[in-house]
Amino acid sequence: MARKAAAGAGTIRKKTVTRNGKQYTYWEARFTAGRDPGTGKQVQRSITGKTQKEVSQRLKEATTAVDQGTYTAPTKMTVGAWLDIWAADYLGGVKPSTASSYKGYINNHLKPALGAVLLSDLRPHIIQKAINGLSLSPASVRIIYKTLHQAVKKAVSLGYISRDPADGVELPRMEQAEIHPLEDNQVAALLQQVSGTWLELPVKIALFTGLRQSEILGLTWDCIDFQNGTIQISKQLSRRLFRSSSNIFSSPKNGKTRTLTPAPFVLRLLKEHRKRQAERQLLAGPVWSNPHNLVFTNDTGGLIDQESISKKFHAVAQAIGLQDARFHDLRHTYAVNAIRAGDDIKTIQGNLGHASAGFTLDRYGHFTERMKQDSAARMEAFIKANFGP
Repeated sequence: MARKAAAGAGTIRKKTVTRNGKQYTYWEARFTAGRDPGTGKQVQRSITGKTQKEVSQRLKEATTAVDQGTYTAPTKMTVGAWLDIWAADYLGGVKPSTASSYKGYINNHLKPALGAVLLSDLRPHIIQKAINGLSLSPASVRIIYKTLHQAVKKAVSLGYISRDPADGVELPRMEQAEIHPLEDNQVAALLQQVSGTWLELPVKIALFTGLRQSEILGLTWDCIDFQNGTIQISKQLSRRLFRSSSNIFSSPKNGKTRTLTPAPFVLRLLKEHRKRQAERQLLAGPVWSNPHNLVFTNDTGGLIDQESISKKFHAVAQAIGLQDARFHDLRHTYAVNAIRAGDDIKTIQGNLGHASAGFTLDRYGHFTERMKQDSAARMEAFIKANFGP
């Protein structure tokens, strides 16, 4: 028999059914979710569960949502189905590489863990369990969570569910990866090793501007203003998998164009390089093809891709004993040397293209503290040498 409840609160009853000769008992709540706009009749909804307590709690949530005008009818769509729809139809505004990564996270991690769950049944504890079950680095777990969070937020905005169950999920603590800028003697050895090779200028540009590898390879001559002494970073070379015959570029990492004012030495290097490129074009004759006006090309005007420069840099680094050095470490070296030279964090942030000065400070701030300590030690040594202990 149904349990009587306050008006509008719905009713709960215990039900027993027989299927294939076996009895099953469960609890069911029924409530009025509103009126059909076409017929004007009341729309009845039901909630079922194994225990009275569970059904009572869900009934309370549903009727409160009805009273507040935020109720959303349950959908039979699964999390897996929604993730497929979101990946196919709602990633038009992100880079192809980002969309590809999202789809990988969905297929490899999210659908196996959550795909069969009904979207309307998705709860924070279900997501938490899935997140806890990922045997990956904290950084990877956070990226996978971000993918799910964005997909679920879109489901909320479209009215499939009333609230975001991904809110409040506890994520693993991030341990910031240690950075490895090159020491001055290592920089000197590197420059000597690459001297006279095609890698020399990309290495110098990275060391003296902090540009990312793909930003260097995506530089075009129209972005270098020799008269005003600036370089505009408005794009980067896409990785091979995401290039097409009509478009080899993507936007910079944070999606924003920035303008650098590098040291005059850098601009002189680029001027000299432009002359040498013109000479190579004459030598190549009709086989020369540089339709995108790239600064860095091979001997026939073709682009130099990330794999080629990474492979060459690795070989050079190995030759001078830098076993674990990466091309990206040149960017870190620039940042640390800029701090040593007295540049303020805001300027360094702008040159590096970081989203905020806070990120730059968090990434490199410990080097400023180390330099303060070194300065204090030098002053202490000076005092002892001149004025005694």
